[in-house]
Amino acid sequence: MTQPTELEPCGCPSGRRGLSRRGFLGALGVGALAVAVGPGITQAAFASDATAASTADTLVILDLRGGMDGLSLVPPIGDAAYAALRPTIAIPASQGLVSSGIFGLHPALAPLLPNWKAGTFGALQAVAQPDETRSHFTSQYELDRAAPDTSLTTGWLDRAVEALGTTGVLQSATLGSGVADRILAGPAPSFAASTLADFTLYGGSSTDTSLATAIQSLHDASPLPWASIAAPTLGCVSTAASVVAAESSPANGAVYPTGDIGSALSNVAQMIRANVGLRFVSVDMGDWDMHQGLGAAGTGWMASQAGTLASALAAFATDIGPTALAHTSVVTISEFGRRAGENGSGGVDHGHGNAMLFLGGGLNGGTVHGTWPGLAAADLDQGDLAGTTDYRDVFADLLTARCGLPTSALSSVFPGYTPTATGIARSI
Repeated sequence: MTQPTELEPCGCPSGRRGLSRRGFLGALGVGALAVAVGPGITQAAFASDATAASTADTLVILDLRGGMDGLSLVPPIGDAAYAALRPTIAIPASQGLVSSGIFGLHPALAPLLPNWKAGTFGALQAVAQPDETRSHFTSQYELDRAAPDTSLTTGWLDRAVEALGTTGVLQSATLGSGVADRILAGPAPSFAASTLADFTLYGGSSTDTSLATAIQSLHDASPLPWASIAAPTLGCVSTAASVVAAESSPANGAVYPTGDIGSALSNVAQMIRANVGLRFVSVDMGDWDMHQGLGAAGTGWMASQAGTLASALAAFATDIGPTALAHTSVVTISEFGRRAGENGSGGVDHGHGNAMLFLGGGLNGGTVHGTWPGLAAADLDQGDLAGTTDYRDVFADLLTARCGLPTSALSSVFPGYTPTATGIARSI
């Protein structure tokens, strides 16, 4: 394997992808009836059928796109090599929010401190995936596919939905985007919306159903392949409007930060409280590609991002309340971590091992899980934090302990891989 190089610009920030499939649909003015069907592409139909209340968790996957720096969010302040590798950007031991073994938490995660103390918020360190390209696009693709050394093009979460048995399109969703995330690519139907309030028919209204009736009539007898999508799509438009009308503001005094992540998690909370059958959710939060200006000693760009993330998660936990939180698991993921040592621009380049954060009533929080490999030169992976926990182990634990997936079905979700227990989840 060749040594990754980050001596020249990589074309970041992440998300600069030219005209994406998402952008293409938007450019065409395609709205609620947009459908894309094909190998490895999510059938983006939308339905309104809710399922009965379940004891299984709703799993919320928060993708921190751009390569989040886990050595900043969960700093190993007790590792002697940490401060030396990051002379200007390391979190000082005196500023670590908590003490968990050799680890602290970034001070900007303070809004989640009550959850840490209650045991509902925690972290894992030295998590990685098999792909080591340090490429945003390759790593994200492999992260979503979770099937190295195979020809599978579906997303692993889609395969989990298939293994559990689909119960309606609102079983899985992408919030904050008008197109389902690649993690849900595959045959299982999935709901996708930038916001619930915006999920409407172009030219229609919540009080006048004539447009919806006309569209349904046009498709009732049509032999075209997308005709079967019309009814569930229209049903989902109606459901979204009902949820927004019934849940117009956060509950329990929750206050979300402004911006996309606050809006998306607020919508997830609305759907959970409305009991529409939501089981799996994918939410993206970008702007983690900090090649420069990360911030010194807990300030700057990282502090801003981490603070927004923490405020959004804390508001979400408050919004849904302790009863729903007992059956909700939120976990962060990122395509890769950052290099162990800072660069000459006060940032960190693409790396490998990383941290994951988790929030939920059925999870073992209040600590940092994982096996720490150390940051001494001999312990690094090509200059990066080594990965000692495969991210598939984490999701295997969540799927089986919290989401009702039989252990025997893991081979279809993560083909060719035998997971190792992480201990982050308690069985329902």
